[in-house]
Amino acid sequence: MSAPEFSRPCRLDRIGAGESVQTVEATPEERAALARRFGLIALDRLEAEFRLRREGEGVAANGQLRATATQPCVVTGDPVPARIDEAFELRFLPETADGEPDAEIELSESECDTMFFTGGAIDLGEAAAETMALALDPYPRSEGAQAALKEAGILSEEEAGPVGALAAALKDKLSGK
Repeated sequence: MSAPEFSRPCRLDRIGAGESVQTVEATPEERAALARRFGLIALDRLEAEFRLRREGEGVAANGQLRATATQPCVVTGDPVPARIDEAFELRFLPETADGEPDAEIELSESECDTMFFTGGAIDLGEAAAETMALALDPYPRSEGAQAALKEAGILSEEEAGPVGALAAALKDKLSGK
């Protein structure tokens, strides 16, 4: 496995009993590498502030993520600006003793934002990168997307559904087709 493009290890022995604050910010080179990894046209900003505290063998983290990116439209490929400014909560837990990444792990709903680590450090840069990727719109559309779909003969959900079929039939009937 290759090293993450944006790595900011935080040693566990530096996180005391109370809350500590760490801020990470990606360099232009790291942002360019992350843009390639996540299929972005550009990533102009990625920074996160983490408030960390120990919880048993793990670390609880919450904070604020800010990013500015440009995604390609899923229809036209045109640039679609994306701005992220959102709070997050993560839990860092040590890998299982057997080290099998494919082992089935049951997580409750409150544990869905869990990252696993090995050794004596957690990676705040990778945590910020993955949090950003999850916050991006998975299907960004530009202003011209609907027109391009229509031109290609692709119906919208409203037009293709049962109500759309009835509307089209009624329109045809009223126009005498």
